Amino acid sequence: MALNIDLDLCTGCGACVAVCPFCALTQRASDGKVEVNEACTACGACVEVCPVGALSLAAAPAAPAAAAPGAFRGLWVVAEQRRGRLQEVAFELLGKGRELADQLGVRLGAVLLGYGVGDCVAPLFEHGADRVYVVDHPALEAYTSEPYAEAMSELIRRHKPEIVLAGATSIGRGFIARVAIQVNTGLTADCTELAVDPETRQLLQTRPAFGGNILATILCPNHRPQMATVRPKVFARPAPEAGRTGERLDETVELKAPVVRVLETVNAMQNEVNVAGAEFIVTGGRGLGGAENFKLLAELADALGGAAVGASRAAVDAGWISSFHQVGQTGKTVRPKIYIACGVSGQIQHLVGMSSSDTIIAINKDPEAPIFAVADIGIVGGLFEVVPELIKALRQ
Repeated sequence: MALNIDLDLCTGCGACVAVCPFCALTQRASDGKVEVNEACTACGACVEVCPVGALSLAAAPAAPAAAAPGAFRGLWVVAEQRRGRLQEVAFELLGKGRELADQLGVRLGAVLLGYGVGDCVAPLFEHGADRVYVVDHPALEAYTSEPYAEAMSELIRRHKPEIVLAGATSIGRGFIARVAIQVNTGLTADCTELAVDPETRQLLQTRPAFGGNILATILCPNHRPQMATVRPKVFARPAPEAGRTGERLDETVELKAPVVRVLETVNAMQNEVNVAGAEFIVTGGRGLGGAENFKLLAELADALGGAAVGASRAAVDAGWISSFHQVGQTGKTVRPKIYIACGVSGQIQHLVGMSSSDTIIAINKDPEAPIFAVADIGIVGGLFEVVPELIKALRQ
């Protein structure tokens, strides 16, 4: 339902404004007549008190009808780039996308949005894309959500892919939800696993739910495309196939000048550790007992040849270390060669962020700690006894 106001009948008495429980009605300064804002819930309280019958409720305009799922074919990956450099998550999604596209028997497409990004096309073919859709436009040179969403939505309407995957990065999260709304479909965010049912052609989108206490598999049976975002490092980057080529489609899209202008880009993390890209990570949890004990983990990281220091949410929430180091559902998703968890209990919120590591070594004095369920090597013991011995052995 929606609230209609007949301004010819409205006398500006203000009776409706006084009874609105959501402050959705205001009076114009010029003549006192009533206007409604987005806070209105169409509860009808104002209609009942209007002495002249100027207010009424009517059915809201229907949402655009969804196209039949059968009209959509193909799997697309958003090839995220920054300043002309493809991001790792684009290659990771191409690897998973190649697997899913082969199961569905469709082509794998990559969508490249930007300005002067022609050099990014060849690596997308080498990492599995069959087609690359390129929108090269000055409005896309610096990322802002509105033109990126506008361009992506237009391509989806034009070519009708059945699945669209994007990275759960600041850029992917910033515009892909707008796209889902504009093309009248759903979106599952922060997926940790993707699969397809070849018979129904449905995308099985698995993500943590209820604070990470369960893993939910979400379907979008009635709308297309099926859309999901995936965090970096959830999937492995495929090996490139040198010289592999495909079909490049240069798309023309009319874009308005962005409302928001980027004046300057500042890299706030230039002096911080890049946990997400590290090959060796030493992570501390609640068992460390305090901020000062992260020095011990820093020594272990140094003995490993410059490993990154990570932290569980408990350690970050306690203020022991910066959130830039956090690993887990609300932090970074990592995929190192070696992950050493020290004093980390291993709640599911943490496990979804590091369980894809090649080798997991857990140190915990509690033999029943959940971290041991995913560990390749488990050491039951106090970390203040075990870690110094590890440091000593490594340095020898």
